[in-house]
Amino acid sequence: MLRVKLVNPLFLFCLLILFSVADLMSQDFGFDRVEPPFWWVGMKNEDLQLLVYGKNISLTEPRISDGAMTIQRVIKADSPHYLFLDIKISLDAAPGLYPIVFYKDDKQLFEYDFELKMRRSGSALRKGIDQSDVIYLLFPDRFVNGNPNNDSHPEMLEKADKSNPDGRHGGDLAGMINKLDYIENLGFTAIWHNPLLENNQERYSYHGYAISNFYRIDPRFGNNDDYLLFVKLSHEKGIKVIMDMIFNHCGSGHWWMNDLPWDDWINQHESFTRSNFRAGTVFDPYASDWDRDLFQKGWFDTNMPDLNQSNPYLMNYLIQNSIWWVEYAGIDGIRMDTYPYPDKDGMALWAERLMGEYPNLSVIAEAWLTEPAQVATWQRGDKSGIGYESSVSHVFDFPLYEAFRFAFNEEAGWSTGMVRFYNLLSQDFVYPNPGNIVVFADNHDGSRIFTKVNENLNSLKLAMILVLTTRGVPQIYYGTEIMMAGDETKGHGDVRKPFPGGWSTDVRNAFTKEGRTHEENEIFDFMHLLINWRKNKLVVHFGELRHFIPENDVYIYFRYNETEKIMILLNNNQSEQLIDGRRFAELTDGFSKGVNIFDGKEFLLDKIKIPSKTGLILELR
Repeated sequence: MLRVKLVNPLFLFCLLILFSVADLMSQDFGFDRVEPPFWWVGMKNEDLQLLVYGKNISLTEPRISDGAMTIQRVIKADSPHYLFLDIKISLDAAPGLYPIVFYKDDKQLFEYDFELKMRRSGSALRKGIDQSDVIYLLFPDRFVNGNPNNDSHPEMLEKADKSNPDGRHGGDLAGMINKLDYIENLGFTAIWHNPLLENNQERYSYHGYAISNFYRIDPRFGNNDDYLLFVKLSHEKGIKVIMDMIFNHCGSGHWWMNDLPWDDWINQHESFTRSNFRAGTVFDPYASDWDRDLFQKGWFDTNMPDLNQSNPYLMNYLIQNSIWWVEYAGIDGIRMDTYPYPDKDGMALWAERLMGEYPNLSVIAEAWLTEPAQVATWQRGDKSGIGYESSVSHVFDFPLYEAFRFAFNEEAGWSTGMVRFYNLLSQDFVYPNPGNIVVFADNHDGSRIFTKVNENLNSLKLAMILVLTTRGVPQIYYGTEIMMAGDETKGHGDVRKPFPGGWSTDVRNAFTKEGRTHEENEIFDFMHLLINWRKNKLVVHFGELRHFIPENDVYIYFRYNETEKIMILLNNNQSEQLIDGRRFAELTDGFSKGVNIFDGKEFLLDKIKIPSKTGLILELR
């Protein structure tokens, strides 16, 4: 017979207390970070969610004693090392430090002085880009090395190696600041820079698209204060700044990858699963769930974990990060990478909340699709009837970008040559706002335009005239002004070559007239004249566009308003063409001549003789 010996209850209670104290003493607590690290008073949204990370931090109790900033809710993640704090900031909260104290059994363990700052004056009404702007796309690591001392950094895994086309070359914020005069002189009014945030990866960290810290400038570019200075000095020169952001994925070296808050923080698979890159599946009415899921949940690459924006805490983290950078740095716009890849509803919420704080901010969505109807669905005010509202102000004109690959090198036909541009622009009715389309011939992801046109200087000029005089906001890739070449089939390193003269060891300095070849100076002077002419032409910024079906590979269109008319003629033919002006009487009636902006030559409008591979921009008189 089994006998049970009764134990004194008081003894059991004392034993339980003893074990609890021993357990507490054996627990190791740590405090690592709070993100966002600070915030502002006077924001339209009073709610804020803090991510707190530290060893066993979920076993603590956070408290704030000041009623101006109160904890509404504490959320524990699956990992014991996270807490998410829902904070309410009162409308009358004053700037200052608000200690967040972490307790365990009423014993204070940590204290974090969370700062509420005063908002920038007028930040809520900051004006973004419009059609009057011309954007200079600048690749930081390959532009100018202004501070060789930060080329490598002890905390960062990858060190500088300029001999490696896929390695870090040392371009930085100091170099970008040093060349603001150069950019201003060319006539650019906005800079879109590729990502500058920390990319602590073993390799391929130079491009910036594998972020390992969303709140820190990569120390090989400089630091957060350097970025603030870059934005400030750009603004003093009348240059707006567009920050490149990536929310579809992060870097495998991100600090949270070793300890995810929840398993669904990223899209995980049994083995590495790459996206099919089929952005059209998002709104394809016949797309299979398999294809759509693979597109949105597959990884971009092995070193780019795919973030799961349907996790509300991750999405809130990303939304707040964007707002933080806009307020902190005073940027004028955001270029959002791979826009269709994340969860579309999460991104719509992102844009809605961002525009709620900054209604005039510009957001440019990278929707790499080749049909206008597909791109148009991602612009604010979609007219397709799909029922999706992205709240995004601008989209890139990828269909027109694709036309630049072929139009200048092929035999003209029913749908080839200059007709490609005509056909695409004729579909502008699908866009909610055709003026808010960013027009470009090349960027950091594909062959340079000079390479696309078989390194033909006259074809390059034709392409630049089109980019800078059609509807929308023009964007020029760095180095185009000196006809830099680059072939995507040779790898991204070839289309992202260092700007000659950006390094002290360079044999020549193409930032100066003396350092450029005769042909480089020819295209530089051409671009300088064209961009600066455009700067003061409201008729090109906001005027109407009327075009005529190309004949003999000559594309002719007009920009006009109530006070001015401009006639643009692009002869892509290998021979001189005689243009019969009677065809354009609906726009030239009352005018007898046009003056070419490039050389001041006058052309009678009844018969216009235009040399082969030549563009004319005629101000009608």
